[in-house]
Amino acid sequence: MKLQRKNRVRALAVGALAVTGALALSACGSDDTSASGGGGAAAKPANVKCAGKGKLLASGSSAQKNAMDVWVQNYAAACKGTEINYQPTGSGAGVTTFLQGQTAFAGSDSALKPDEVTKSQQVCKSGKAVNLPMVGGPIAVGYNVPGVDNLVLDASTLAQIFDAKITNWNDPAIKKLNPGAKLPDLKIQAFHRSDDSGTTDNFTKYLKGAAPAAWQHEPAKTWDGKGGQAASGSSGVSSQVKQTSGAISYFELSYATAGKIPTAKLDTGAKAPVEATVGNASQAIGEAEQVGKGDDLALKLNYTSKAEGAYPITLVTYEIACDKGNKAETLPATKSFLTYIASKDGQAALKELGYAPLPTEIADKVRKTVSTLS
Repeated sequence: MKLQRKNRVRALAVGALAVTGALALSACGSDDTSASGGGGAAAKPANVKCAGKGKLLASGSSAQKNAMDVWVQNYAAACKGTEINYQPTGSGAGVTTFLQGQTAFAGSDSALKPDEVTKSQQVCKSGKAVNLPMVGGPIAVGYNVPGVDNLVLDASTLAQIFDAKITNWNDPAIKKLNPGAKLPDLKIQAFHRSDDSGTTDNFTKYLKGAAPAAWQHEPAKTWDGKGGQAASGSSGVSSQVKQTSGAISYFELSYATAGKIPTAKLDTGAKAPVEATVGNASQAIGEAEQVGKGDDLALKLNYTSKAEGAYPITLVTYEIACDKGNKAETLPATKSFLTYIASKDGQAALKELGYAPLPTEIADKVRKTVSTLS
C-alpha cells in the first residue's frame, strides 16, 4: 500500500477517564503495575474473526499497557483458544526482543529507526518490519508541589528543570510563568525513565524542538539529561511523583488520571496555556504528517505547534510487525488480534481510557496493511 499525499490527521476528542487497576487476565501476563487502585473494565466479546491457537507473545510500550489490557481481555472473551501475553517492558526493550525474534510483535511509542528496519530483515526473512499506529494521546507533566494546584510551564523552563539547571520550585523562571502562585522554597525532584522508552523519546523531541537552546541533548529513548532520578516504566515515574514532595515527571495522561496527580499546563505561545487532555492532544496530532513509505505508516508529529488548544507533548504508539516472513505458527493470531485492535470496536474501547482513537482514514490503512501480512 503506497502512502498518498501527506494527510492531515484527524484525531477524535474523547473523555480522559483512566483505566482502573492492573487487570487480572488469564490472557495477559503483564507485570507492570498501574498507578490506579483496582477494578477494571468488564470483558466484552469482541466483534472479531478469531484465527490461530495457542500463545501469542508480545512486549514493549508501557504507555499502551492500559489499552492493551482491555484489548487483550476483550479479545480473549471472543477467542478462547488464543492466549495473548503482552509484557509492558518499555519501547526499547520491546523492539529489542522483537528484533531478536522472541515475540510476534512489539509495541513502541516511536517508529523504528532506519538501522532497526534493516536489522529487522534478519527476523522478517522475506520482508521487513513496519510501523502500525494504533493509538495516540498526551504525555502529561505531572507534579507534586504542596499548595500548588494550577501550574504553568513552558518548553524552556521544562528543559532547564529536567537538565538540572532549574533546581528549586521558587525559581524566578517558574515565578514569571505563575504570577500570584504560592511557590514554595522546595527542591525540585525530577524523575525520568530508567528504561529505554518511547515516551522519553517523544518528550525529548518536544524539548529539543520547542526549546533547542535550553535542551542541547539529542532526542532518544535513553535518558541523556543531567541530574534527576530514575524509575522504571510509566507506573514507576508516576508513583514516584505521587509519593515525593517536590517531584515532577512525564507520563501518559491515563497514569496521571488514575493516580490523581495534577498536571502542568503548557505556555506554547497560544493565547492561553494548554492543558493535557485527550482533546487538546488531538488538536496537535491533527497536524501530524505521514512519512512512512510503502506499507509503513509512521507519522511525524509537530512538537512546536502554537495552535489554540493544541497540546504539543503527544505520542502515537505503534505495533511493529513483519510485513513478510512472520512465523507460520503465530501469523494467524497476529493478524486476527491486530485487525481487532484497529477495528471500530477495538478503537471504541479506548474512549474510556484517556487515549485518542485513530482517525478513520488511518485505521482503514492499518487494517488494510494488517490484512497483507504474510
